[in-house]
Amino acid sequence: MARRRPFKLVIALLTLFSALLAGFQFIPSHSTRFSLADYQVEEGFKLSLVAAEPMLRAPVGLDFDNKGRMWVVEMVGYMPNLEGVGEEEPNGRIVILEDGNKDGVADRSKVFLDKLVLPRSVAHVYGGLLYVDGPKLWFVEIVNDKPGKKTLVDPIYAEGGNVEHTSNGLMMNVDNWIYNANYNFRYQLRNGKWIKEPTTSRGQWGITHDNFGRLYYNNNSTNLQGDYVLPNRVIRNKYFKPTFAEHQRLASNRVYPIHQTSVNRGYQPGVLDEKGMLREVTASCGPLVYRGGAFPDAYNQNAFVCVPEANLIKRNILDFSSLQTKARQATEGKEFIASTDEGFRPVNLFNGPDGAMYVVDMHRGIIQHKAYISQYLTAQLSDKKLDTLQNAGRILKITSTTAKLNAVPDFAKATTKDLIALLSHPNGWLRDRAQQLLIQKKDLTAVSPLLALAKGENELGTAIHALYVLEGINALTFERLTGIINESKQPQTIAHAVGLLERFATKERVGAMKLLVANLLAQKDETIDLYLSMALNGWVNVSETTFLPVLSSIEKKYATQRIFGEALTSGLAGKEEQYLASMNPGDLLKNNLTATIGKRQKNEMNPIYVVQKNEADNRTKGLKLYRSICGTCHGADGKGIQDLAPPLKGSEYIDGSMKRLAAIILHGVSGPIHVDGKLYQLNNEMPALINNKDISDADIADIIRFTQNAFAKQGKGISEADVKKMRAMKPAGNGVFTEKQLLETDFDK
Repeated sequence: MARRRPFKLVIALLTLFSALLAGFQFIPSHSTRFSLADYQVEEGFKLSLVAAEPMLRAPVGLDFDNKGRMWVVEMVGYMPNLEGVGEEEPNGRIVILEDGNKDGVADRSKVFLDKLVLPRSVAHVYGGLLYVDGPKLWFVEIVNDKPGKKTLVDPIYAEGGNVEHTSNGLMMNVDNWIYNANYNFRYQLRNGKWIKEPTTSRGQWGITHDNFGRLYYNNNSTNLQGDYVLPNRVIRNKYFKPTFAEHQRLASNRVYPIHQTSVNRGYQPGVLDEKGMLREVTASCGPLVYRGGAFPDAYNQNAFVCVPEANLIKRNILDFSSLQTKARQATEGKEFIASTDEGFRPVNLFNGPDGAMYVVDMHRGIIQHKAYISQYLTAQLSDKKLDTLQNAGRILKITSTTAKLNAVPDFAKATTKDLIALLSHPNGWLRDRAQQLLIQKKDLTAVSPLLALAKGENELGTAIHALYVLEGINALTFERLTGIINESKQPQTIAHAVGLLERFATKERVGAMKLLVANLLAQKDETIDLYLSMALNGWVNVSETTFLPVLSSIEKKYATQRIFGEALTSGLAGKEEQYLASMNPGDLLKNNLTATIGKRQKNEMNPIYVVQKNEADNRTKGLKLYRSICGTCHGADGKGIQDLAPPLKGSEYIDGSMKRLAAIILHGVSGPIHVDGKLYQLNNEMPALINNKDISDADIADIIRFTQNAFAKQGKGISEADVKKMRAMKPAGNGVFTEKQLLETDFDK
């Protein structure tokens, strides 16, 4: 045995040498403080540390490559201080992390891309990497772990708003489309060209899908939202905006932290309970439908949600028993994971290729953007010195103590047969990746076995995966789809297939389609009926007399169900008047169609077909205007600058009348002025904005709203009309207010 040790040492050294040549940086086992004593983990599960600082900083998202390695996006520029100054610095990165010695902890790190501005998500798709840099969405080829040819996919992807309200997510769904959180477009690379088309704008930070392909998301104050129907099925009528089939709150917002936490509006009544604990989510994000197949069966397709402000992760049990998905708290009064470490900031969750759930812990003190952070939270973070917790970050892994993780296959050596077999694997990540790799291979020998899978079992979504591989390699025909529909006993497979069938609508196929539809209606299945109602528009355009009665028969059966009313309105796009004239619909559908006709006449489209980019909200606009106009003198932190301007924090002009504040901004101030009992001898006049044509009444109102949030003891509101009135309050003399005039004038009369 002793003689073998030098040989093992040589192998180890060769492994180290080859890794160094590949550009990896070896980092010894981290000494980051991580104590399980700080965490309460649901019984039957284990939490472990996979990677931490200094290996990574400020992680916000990740994806796995075909080798099972993590590609982590670091948003280092987010809120570098309590003033949020410096966010535009190009200090973001995408790093590759690898577990070289296979002990479950990453020990190799390589920078793939750096000098990025607020990057927020990545996705391994089409053999390359999709990522965000500033407002732009890029696709880059990967050549030996280095960036190759870059393609600009969307120049305005994340334009507008602040980083908490700009596009992110980048998730490939089972339908071969890439969806986002917080953006009304989806993407696909087709025949070498990037396609961008409208979709519903969903959520705020993070997006996920179930085995069927429905989407789930949330916003800061909503634990979990979701669509009752598959994406882009109920929005086909451009003059109709559904309000029921999509964007539904699925679960309670109640939250159960295990310690008092600092939250932005903690001073408001009802935000905290009598023990000072957070009652409901205020910063929920990063939802994940678990599809890893390595947890006990009861956890499959549960929806997990990050709650970073309360240092916990929720578990919601999804109920698919009806057309309207529901969710409930898994364990009443207790969370899946809860921590007493106030630096624990889970912001995203991911299924892993091994079946584990991966937690992206940004691990920092400040998780509230400057545009929204209150004086209350600023003081709490400062007192606890949480504002000094910067440039840290963790990747954690959640595993079951009773189920084994699966081995990650060698995709580089996987044959077409191997990939087809993976479409039936319990791990949804492996199924998803196998689907996309089969599409990239374009191996037509796969058609026959894929057709067989598409007609068979669908417990894990296998038939749906097979169906969309066929779609992705352009192997679907009318005959093949009708064969799948006729032989399948799976309503969910049929739901997808009837949607794909619409592209083949021609007059020559009307007879065959009529027979197929009759057979489907005879099954008396509400899922099939629902998706038929959304998938016959192309066929109606070919033959109204054949297919309008079909839609009418569905409508009569479900006349009072809102989800069917919206589905039919979507499916009847452009044929509303004909349907009203000939089919005598019930009140629900009649009202939808009448409203839609009115909107078409006024050319009032569903906003997703009009809006091209996210617009900044009022408070973010106010922040930007404050920094460019006011901050140079009053300071980014509102504390004032000596010999230039007095502080705004503690100022009676901020805490007093809003109309007076508007008048000051419009007309300016000259001479000495007292603020919070202190005399300030100003050498210069505060410049007036009344003659600046680029600054509107709305802009001034936004500046005031920002100052109220950032600097006032108790925020007050103001309207554009109030600002407009103050334009006429021109002071006597040179038109600039003195302190005496400010104190003697009744601005609120």
